[in-house]
Amino acid sequence: MKKTLFFGALTVAGLAAGAAAATTLDDVKARGKLNCGVSTGLVGFAAPDSSGDWQGYDVALCRAVAAAVLGDQNAVEFVPTTSKVRFTALASGEVDMLSRVTTWTFSRDVDLKFEFAGINYYDGQGFMVPKALGVTSAKDLDGATVCITTGTTTELNLADYFRSNNMSYEPVPIETNAEAQAQYLAGACDVFTTDASALAATRAAFENPEDHVVLPEIISKEPLGPLVRHGDQQWGDIVRWTLNALVSAEELGITSANIDELVKGTNNPEINRILGTEGELGAMFGLDAQWAYRAIKANGNFGEIFEKNIGENTPLGLARGLNAQWTDGGLVYSPPFR
Repeated sequence: MKKTLFFGALTVAGLAAGAAAATTLDDVKARGKLNCGVSTGLVGFAAPDSSGDWQGYDVALCRAVAAAVLGDQNAVEFVPTTSKVRFTALASGEVDMLSRVTTWTFSRDVDLKFEFAGINYYDGQGFMVPKALGVTSAKDLDGATVCITTGTTTELNLADYFRSNNMSYEPVPIETNAEAQAQYLAGACDVFTTDASALAATRAAFENPEDHVVLPEIISKEPLGPLVRHGDQQWGDIVRWTLNALVSAEELGITSANIDELVKGTNNPEINRILGTEGELGAMFGLDAQWAYRAIKANGNFGEIFEKNIGENTPLGLARGLNAQWTDGGLVYSPPFR
C-alpha cells in the first residue's frame, strides 16, 4: 500500500512538472478560453443553473480570471472534477487552474507540486445528522456510520478526531457530493462529514433542510483556495493577484455599481493602480492595464461574490465570520498593489 501511494504521488508530481513546462498564459490566450476545474455540483459554490450555466462562489473566481486574461468572463470551459481526480486533471494540463473547495496542505503544495494562489474561504470540518437522531454534539457519535468523501483531508481529520476522543466509527466512502446526499438521505450513514460550508450547501439542497442539523463542533482548519501547477510563476501570479484584486476592491469600496465611475480616476492612488489609471502593474505579468478592472466588473468584489452566492440571504445562509475583511475582524487581507 505504501509503495502504491508513493508511486501515485510521483506520478502526479511528474505530470505536473511536464505540464508546467509550457507557458499557461500563452496556452490560454491561444485557446481563447480558460479551462477551470470545479466541483461536480455543490450549490452555492459550483453548479449549473436551470439553463446549464455554471454559477457559484468558486465559479466567480474562474470568470474573474477569464475576464482579466481574455477580456470575457464567459470564455471559460468548466470542467467538473471529483476529489479523486482533481489533482491529476491539473497536473496533466487538462485544466489551467482548480477552483473547487480544495484545502491548502503541506503535501499538496510540496509533494504534489502544486501552488495555492491564496485562500478564498476559511473553513473547517463539521458534521451533519438527521434531527430525529437527537444528537447535539459530535462527542455523541461513538459507533456511528459516517459518509465521507474519499481522497480528501476529511478522511484523516475524521480518523484523528475519533481516535483522540476514544470513539469508533464505520466509514461509508463516497466520491461526489451528489452521492453523499443520496446515501445520507437513504439512511446508509448516520452522519455526513465534510467542510462546514459544503454541509450548508448540501443541507440547503434538501427538500426539508430543517430536518437536519449541523453539529457545533469544527474539528479542523480547512483553508480553501485556487491552485495551479508549480513551475509557471507568471500564471500563478495572475491567479493570485486576480483574487487579491477582488479582496482589495471590497476593502477600498470598489463595487460593480461604481467601478465605471472610479476607473475614470480618483484621488486614491491604490484604487488607481488597481484599475489601471496609474502605474503599469498589468505589464509586469503580461496583461494590459485594465485586467483588474475587468476581473472586478465581471461579478463584483469579494464581498459581493460572497453575499450573492453563499451569504446570509442565500439558501446556504453563511455569515462572513473568518471570511470578513481584516478591518471587520476577519482573516481576509490582500497585500498592497504597488
